[in-house]
Amino acid sequence: MFTFDGRPIPSDGERTIAAALLAAGVRTWRLSRVGGRPRGVFCGIGVCFDCLVRVNGVPSQRACLLVARQGDVVETQDDRRDRA
Repeated sequence: MFTFDGRPIPSDGERTIAAALLAAGVRTWRLSRVGGRPRGVFCGIGVCFDCLVRVNGVPSQRACLLVARQGDVVETQDDRRDRA
Protein backbone atom coordinates (compact mmCIF):
# COMPACT_ATOMS: atom_id res chain seq x y z
CA MET A 1 0.00 0.00 0.00
CA PHE A 2 1.18 3.51 -0.83
CA THR A 3 -0.59 6.84 -0.83
CA PHE A 4 -1.40 9.04 -3.78
CA ASP A 5 -2.34 12.58 -2.84
CA GLY A 6 -3.31 11.20 0.57
CA ARG A 7 -5.46 8.36 -0.82
CA PRO A 8 -4.38 4.78 -0.03
CA ILE A 9 -3.58 2.75 -3.16
CA PRO A 10 -3.17 -1.03 -3.00
CA SER A 11 0.07 -2.42 -4.32
CA ASP A 12 1.43 -5.95 -4.55
CA GLY A 13 5.09 -4.88 -4.52
CA GLU A 14 5.51 -5.90 -8.17
CA ARG A 15 3.45 -3.31 -10.06
CA THR A 16 4.76 0.02 -11.10
CA ILE A 17 3.23 3.13 -9.61
CA ALA A 18 1.50 3.80 -12.95
CA ALA A 19 0.01 0.28 -13.07
CA ALA A 20 -1.22 0.52 -9.48
CA LEU A 21 -2.77 3.95 -10.10
CA LEU A 22 -4.51 2.74 -13.25
CA ALA A 23 -5.83 -0.34 -11.40
CA ALA A 24 -7.22 2.01 -8.73
CA GLY A 25 -9.02 4.07 -11.38
CA VAL A 26 -6.63 7.03 -11.35
CA ARG A 27 -6.00 8.21 -14.91
CA THR A 28 -4.08 11.47 -14.46
CA TRP A 29 -1.32 12.46 -12.05
CA ARG A 30 0.59 15.33 -13.64
CA LEU A 31 -0.35 18.84 -14.72
CA SER A 32 1.53 20.24 -17.71
CA ARG A 33 3.69 23.35 -17.45
CA VAL A 34 1.66 25.18 -20.11
CA GLY A 35 -2.02 25.39 -19.29
CA GLY A 36 -1.99 22.95 -16.37
CA ARG A 37 -3.39 20.19 -18.60
CA PRO A 38 -3.81 16.75 -16.97
CA ARG A 39 -1.44 13.96 -17.99
CA GLY A 40 -1.04 10.31 -17.06
CA VAL A 41 0.63 7.30 -18.62
CA PHE A 42 1.28 7.53 -22.37
CA CYS A 43 4.01 5.17 -23.57
CA GLY A 44 4.32 3.01 -20.45
CA ILE A 45 7.98 2.15 -21.14
CA GLY A 46 9.90 5.21 -19.93
CA VAL A 47 10.39 6.94 -23.26
CA CYS A 48 8.06 9.90 -22.78
CA PHE A 49 7.67 12.04 -19.68
CA ASP A 50 3.89 12.18 -19.36
CA CYS A 51 3.75 10.00 -16.23
CA LEU A 52 5.94 12.13 -13.95
CA VAL A 53 5.04 12.17 -10.25
CA ARG A 54 6.59 13.34 -7.00
CA VAL A 55 7.68 10.28 -4.96
CA ASN A 56 8.70 10.71 -1.33
CA GLY A 57 9.30 14.41 -2.00
CA VAL A 58 11.42 13.89 -5.13
CA PRO A 59 9.85 15.41 -8.27
CA SER A 60 10.01 14.15 -11.85
CA GLN A 61 9.94 10.41 -11.17
CA ARG A 62 8.56 8.25 -13.99
CA ALA A 63 5.58 6.35 -12.60
CA CYS A 64 5.81 3.75 -15.37
CA LEU A 65 9.32 2.69 -14.29
CA LEU A 66 9.17 2.78 -10.49
CA VAL A 67 7.81 -0.20 -8.59
CA ALA A 68 5.38 0.99 -5.92
CA ARG A 69 6.86 0.28 -2.49
CA GLN A 70 4.95 -0.03 0.72
CA GLY A 71 4.75 3.34 2.43
CA ASP A 72 5.68 5.43 -0.61
CA VAL A 73 4.12 8.89 -0.68
CA VAL A 74 3.22 9.68 -4.28
CA GLU A 75 1.83 13.07 -5.23
CA THR A 76 0.52 14.75 -8.34
CA GLN A 77 3.28 16.64 -10.08
CA ASP A 78 2.42 20.16 -11.14
CA ASP A 79 4.98 21.14 -13.76
CA ARG A 80 4.18 24.79 -13.15
CA ARG A 81 5.98 24.44 -9.78
CA ASP A 82 7.82 21.05 -9.79
CA ARG A 83 10.91 21.06 -11.90
CA ALA A 84 13.95 18.85 -11.38
